[in-house]
This record gives sequence, C-alpha cells and structure tokens, in this order.
Amino acid sequence: MRSVSNHSLTDEQVQSYRREGYLVVPSLFGAEDLRKADQTIRDITKTAMAAGDYSKVLEIEPQKVDGEHVPRRIYNPFEQHEHFRAMGTDARLLDCVAALIGPDIAIQHSKLNMKPAKVGSVVDWHQDLAYFPHTNDDVVTTLIYLDDATEKNGCLQVIPRHHHHFFNHISPDGTFAGMITEDLDSGSFGKPLALEAPAGSAIFMHCITPHSSLPNRSDKARRTLIFEYRAADSFPIYCGLKTVDDEALVHHLRGKPAQFARFGGPPPYVPQMPKTVKSLYQLQEKTKAEAAKAAKTVAA
Repeated sequence: MRSVSNHSLTDEQVQSYRREGYLVVPSLFGAEDLRKADQTIRDITKTAMAAGDYSKVLEIEPQKVDGEHVPRRIYNPFEQHEHFRAMGTDARLLDCVAALIGPDIAIQHSKLNMKPAKVGSVVDWHQDLAYFPHTNDDVVTTLIYLDDATEKNGCLQVIPRHHHHFFNHISPDGTFAGMITEDLDSGSFGKPLALEAPAGSAIFMHCITPHSSLPNRSDKARRTLIFEYRAADSFPIYCGLKTVDDEALVHHLRGKPAQFARFGGPPPYVPQMPKTVKSLYQLQEKTKAEAAKAAKTVAA
C-alpha cells in the first residue's frame, strides 16, 4: 500500500474512487476543527440575520422550526471566513484531492448545506458537472460532514458506477431542470447507497456521480461543508453570465497554473440556464412544481 504523503490516499482508495465514483475517508478532521466550524457558522448566521438583508450570505428554509426562520445554506463559506479557508486549504484535504486529480489544484466554489433538525430540505438527484461544464472531468466534490450523518438525518446518497455518462437534466420547456428528470427509482441503474459517516469525515465524489439527500426529519442537524476542486487544466465552458460570476470565486491553491486546457471525459453537458438562475433548491422546487402542474392538467 503506497501513500503519496502522510495525509494522502492509498492506491486501493484511489482505485475504489475511480471504480465507484466516490470515496469516504472517516474522521479526516478532528474535534477542534469541528468546534471552530460550529462557532463560525453561529457567528456568520447571527451577523447576517441581524443585518436584515441576508440574501447574499445565506438562504432560508421555507419551513420554520419552532416558529423561527433557520438557514438551509451559507453561500461561499471559503470567501466568508478564514476558518473555512483554512479547512479548504488544509493539507489533509488537498493531499487527498491531489491523489485524485493531480498536483495542480484550484478551488472552484464552496457552499455549506445546513440540513437543520426537523426540516432540512431535500436535494433531488443531480450530477454536479451538469451545473458547470468543464473541458475535462477532473473535478472532485469534497463534502465534509460537520455532524454525524445518518439516513435518518438526511445523509448523502449516491448511485455508484454512473460517473462516466450524464443523465437527462432537461425540463419540459427545454431549460435546465437542476435535477435528473429520468426515473432513478425503478432500480434499473442500481440501488442508492447512503453514505453514513461520523462528524469530521470527508467524502470525495466524482463530479458526474449522481447524488441526492433526503430531508432531515430527526432532532439532530446534519451540516455539510462542500468544496469543489478542479485540476488546473480543467477550464469552464461558457454557458452564460453565470459562468463569469462563478469564475470570480476561483482560487489557484497548489502547483502550477495551466497554460493549456485539457480535454477529456464524456462530452460535456451544456445546460440551457433559465433567465433567472436560482439556487439548486429553488431550481429543483420550480421543476417539481411545473411537473406537478403539467400532470394535473393531463389528468383533468
């Protein structure tokens, strides 16, 4: 078993990632990292809510908890606080990323999904690279569980071995649905696998691996810090002004910047974004509402 560095992955782990489309590394981060993350979340949330207009900082759950509004997502945590930047550039994380996509690494974007107790919004099946096409698929989504994650509190679930092709993400009007619109419940693509793991664990997921999460109906939160990394020679394919906005959040973190783009992987899916680009949650909710309306019209 060979390790590239003290924190990197073994050959067996890398092979598993390439075969299955994901890898779970238990307890990569420790108690002090998690304590600081918890306090940072509290500070960001308190400041944003007190300011009144929190729309650029966080997104609110549509359903109240005990009569109170609670956040379901913090936008761009890497940009918002030094502790999240420290976690996103931590050698324990980047050494693992380097084993999967090479030594030249940029961070593309970040987000923090909150999954508060009792409500925690569902995230429907989707593939990350469908949102932001690149010249190659050396893009890895890294999810850090900040709380113990179980099926009961809505942990991530994936469909293994389907990271070499795209599913349909088209809504009836031809625009990007923000979710897979094919039927994945039939079992013809395999059984979803729930990725339960203790707090501090990291999941490394290929950017085309189909994934989702169930609502959190438990009395325990399930917060997940997400960093999207790409190989330095994986460049975005323009699909509208959102591409320009997204590139403003890119930071080269390790190795050499690329002088040439590299092409590889399946032909990139290029989404036809709606005129008003919404968050993943809002876009999926819109798609489901339109589908329900169309079904009701057909039934009538």
